[in-house]
Amino acid sequence: MNLMVSDLDYGQEPSLEPNLDPYALAKALSGRHLIGGKLVQAASGKTFEVIYPATGEIIGFGAAGDAEDVNRAVEDAAAAQKAWGKMRARDRGKLLYKCAEALEEHVEELGRLIALETGKALRTESRVEASILADAFHFHAGLGSELKGETVPHHPDMLTITVREPIGVVGAIIPWNVPLLLMALKIAPAMLAGNAVVVKSAEEAPLTVLRVCQIMNSILPPGIFNMLSGFGPECGAPLVEHKKVGKVTFTGSVETGKIVYRTAADKLIPVTLELGGKSPMIVFEDANLDNAVSGAQMANFYSSGQICSNGTRVFVHEDVADAFVEKLIARSKDLVLGDPEKPETQVGPIVTKAQYEQIMSYIEIGKKEGANCVLGGHAVTEGMPEGGLFVAPTVFTDCRDDMTIVREEIFGPVMSVLTFRDEEDVIKRANDTQYGLAAGVFTKDLSRGHRVVAKLEAGTCWINTYNITPIEMPFGGVKKSGVGRENGRAAIEHYTRIKSVYVETGDVEAPY
Repeated sequence: MNLMVSDLDYGQEPSLEPNLDPYALAKALSGRHLIGGKLVQAASGKTFEVIYPATGEIIGFGAAGDAEDVNRAVEDAAAAQKAWGKMRARDRGKLLYKCAEALEEHVEELGRLIALETGKALRTESRVEASILADAFHFHAGLGSELKGETVPHHPDMLTITVREPIGVVGAIIPWNVPLLLMALKIAPAMLAGNAVVVKSAEEAPLTVLRVCQIMNSILPPGIFNMLSGFGPECGAPLVEHKKVGKVTFTGSVETGKIVYRTAADKLIPVTLELGGKSPMIVFEDANLDNAVSGAQMANFYSSGQICSNGTRVFVHEDVADAFVEKLIARSKDLVLGDPEKPETQVGPIVTKAQYEQIMSYIEIGKKEGANCVLGGHAVTEGMPEGGLFVAPTVFTDCRDDMTIVREEIFGPVMSVLTFRDEEDVIKRANDTQYGLAAGVFTKDLSRGHRVVAKLEAGTCWINTYNITPIEMPFGGVKKSGVGRENGRAAIEHYTRIKSVYVETGDVEAPY
């Protein structure tokens, strides 16, 4: 299917009934934002192509948003937020619960559509993400009673309390790799806290996000959830800069995150940033090696390695390094690459041509710098859909800490294996990075596990598992991996302002 702009029909909105034909749904959603509860074209009328990474085919079009679209969406959100912010938090939660129920009915539809946009395997990745999306709204819907302040002891004749108030309009900018889940983790707590949101989707994957917005807008008051698509300079930047956007939450690259941070600083507004990572995974000599191999695979090959928390620096104790690598190769060489829509597929394609070329470039750099490529290290075309962007799961051994593939985030299925002998030394090496998003430790000695985790400079740490990020637990990084936290009850606090209130209950004594 190579869709043409002339194929689009803006005369009828897509039905809200679940549609299990992702190609038809992508076409029906193409070329539109959602502003004020309605699907609308970009003010300029411009669109951009949405590509299926497995074949290179054009499966739809996003609306190319610009400053005029941003202004329409933000103004609409600001107007709608006034009444929304005055509702009881539990009543807002009830509406989010209804959204969760509606999204549950569309799990299969959303899973198929996100597989088409991102190339993530339907059975192991896309369908899972779609189901967790509904769970995220269920979780936050139940937190309405947790949106509360404090009573602070001050004086027996004075009641001193704090209350939490919504910020107003929240701008949320999401990436392409896990667009549904990362959107939910931003907008669910923001809306529960009484804010209206304007989401700017990734240009690689705008259509499934738009479908979620359409479904939720059949339940929410118009204007509470607006969605725009477009490119960073033309659409993302005006959203961050808009005078009525009171907070920005962004997930993406470090360099773009710095730009968002600087712009927010000029406005003196709060931000939440979840940025890159080059996370360490440490395997001690007493670890269950089969479990550690499973962790390494999850930390490197899931979603074709396109996960920011991935543990791509795998430090293995010298005594078990050979056995670990042997098991890793034996289990990873049979991973099934292919068409994301096929049930047997475990690893799909890389999402864009540019990302594919970057991954292949890093693989060549690793070989030139002397790392030993013991698995993969090449593109895969045989047996793959024609035009697809497939990279074999790749493992490098004999790696050094100063190698480019060890220092820089690759964002692909490329693992670097390093060896160590001393506990304190490996902790120092693990922390020797500009990033601090996540870390993992594999050992049967839980005392050692907790001791090591306490010294690792990372916002999220796992012991004997990896990349488990339940909605209930806060998630975020330190150093250049970001600012603030998502997930969990604490996330709501990032979308509120604290107001201090003093109530005099006795007579006021003038000091003069």
